[in-house]
Amino acid sequence: MKFSLDDSKPIFMQIAESIEDDIIEGKLREGDQVPSTNQFASFYQINPATAAKGINLLVEEGILYKKRGIGMFVAPGAQAKLFQKRKQQFYDKYILEMLREAEKIQISREEIIAMIENGSLDNGKGEQ
Repeated sequence: MKFSLDDSKPIFMQIAESIEDDIIEGKLREGDQVPSTNQFASFYQINPATAAKGINLLVEEGILYKKRGIGMFVAPGAQAKLFQKRKQQFYDKYILEMLREAEKIQISREEIIAMIENGSLDNGKGEQ
């Protein structure tokens, strides 16, 4: 679990993202039990309903599943689903925005690729 929450987004989303991160990083594997809503509530000093909202978000996405009377567990294929989800978010948030900006300032796709491959803005032309 993360040690602190911030004000950048709703707490329930941060709880969900924390669980997602643990699955992506392999800290939680398929079939592993995740902390309970009460454990999250106690750890972060939040309302259990808020923690439940974050966990239920992942249940709706098929990342977690419930075993009645036992708790929540990581679903089969959860890590692959999360990789795909995060790749799409990366594309939407960074790549599309980059392409829009590049078009505005007349940077070609070839120049973008060269910049990425070179790891710099000079594109091998000595410009900055």
